Amino acid sequence: MAATASKRRSRHLLPGFGLTLGVTMLYLGIIVVLPLVAMLIKTTSLGWDELWRILTSNRSMAAYRITFGSAFFAMLFNGVFGLLLAWVLVRYEFPGKRFLDALVDLPFALPTAVAGLTLVTLFSNNGWYGQILNPLGLTVNYTQVGIVIAMAFTSVPFVVRTVQPVLEEVQVDLEEAARTLGATRWQVFARVIWPTIMPAFVAGCVLSFARSLGEFGAVVFIAGNLPGMTEIVSLLIYIRLDEYNYSAAAALASVLLVAAFLTLLLTNLLQAWQLRYMERSK
Repeated sequence: MAATASKRRSRHLLPGFGLTLGVTMLYLGIIVVLPLVAMLIKTTSLGWDELWRILTSNRSMAAYRITFGSAFFAMLFNGVFGLLLAWVLVRYEFPGKRFLDALVDLPFALPTAVAGLTLVTLFSNNGWYGQILNPLGLTVNYTQVGIVIAMAFTSVPFVVRTVQPVLEEVQVDLEEAARTLGATRWQVFARVIWPTIMPAFVAGCVLSFARSLGEFGAVVFIAGNLPGMTEIVSLLIYIRLDEYNYSAAAALASVLLVAAFLTLLLTNLLQAWQLRYMERSK
């Protein structure tokens, strides 16, 4: 009985449920909910016909295709590279491991505009990468390939940091038991390791996709911002704001808002599924 009471107290270290909940809801209301509601109200003030015209215009549709397509390819790259990087950081010991581990978080700390300028410099005609790729006919700056690279750079930590802690919790005894029973390395990964890390991997990829959708600073410099070719939705929103067309900007922003909300909702569902899976496997 005493142990149960102690466990309950440990779950509620901050006293006063009403106070903590009230402060939390007040913060969310002022910082998150009110701006979103204001944006939605501004969007609905257009009227359905005008709203539909803005959202389905040729320029908007092209921006959707470029943004969502680039975010998808960046997510695929981050899924493969992020999983490999997490595996190396967890399963191997080598000189400079801590430096590499810290380097993973650099896109979080680095201003996205600085990242964009760095990428443009690297892939320019005289850049370290550009002077090798351009003679081969491979152009990165001012193309959709550059957009994908910029999005991947800023969102890869989501995959690594989501998979890494789960991979560290994988029981080595189960892997050794599988090898003792004659399983190959691929079978051990596919049947022992992958089912454990898969929910975290998918969640990390979804977060990477959501982060890429809203990227602006890193993309705006390397994209070239050509309407119908390299113009992303966030840049089109900025252009509408610069034209003082706030209603059109709000309408376009609502598309990204809905997409981001659905991807984050999917992430929360996957994480809940992961917790239930881990509890059943214990």
